[in-house]
Amino acid sequence: MICRGVRGATTVTHNDRDEILEATRQLMALIIRSNEIDSKDVASVIFTVTSDLNAEFPALAARQLGWMDVPLICTHEISVPGSLPMCVRILMHWNTDKAQDAIHHVYVRDAVRLRPDLCPVPEIDWKELEHWIEQQMAGMK
Repeated sequence: MICRGVRGATTVTHNDRDEILEATRQLMALIIRSNEIDSKDVASVIFTVTSDLNAEFPALAARQLGWMDVPLICTHEISVPGSLPMCVRILMHWNTDKAQDAIHHVYVRDAVRLRPDLCPVPEIDWKELEHWIEQQMAGMK
């Protein structure tokens, strides 16, 4: 098994704690499900936010999904003039046997502009995704 990087990004419309957590949970769920990731195989996750987001640590979303033993860290993205605002990014270090070209990176909402060259995410059933997230969070109680 080797360590692979799995990338993803999403955006929010407001610097709001609940919105940051919801968008990050959705992004995490899409990455987990599209790659069949088990948290036991994850070495660590880096979350970055643009400088206009500071209402909450996006890593809390991973904890809410039950990722209690995975090392997580949050930091700011470099503030480049003209770059995409209100953006949460994830870099997950995952131990897997999958080949690099078999990894599905996930960019949703306005973040699709960041990497249009990567495989597009199939149409998302947001209601079903929220149901899956609720199930994961219920297992934490």
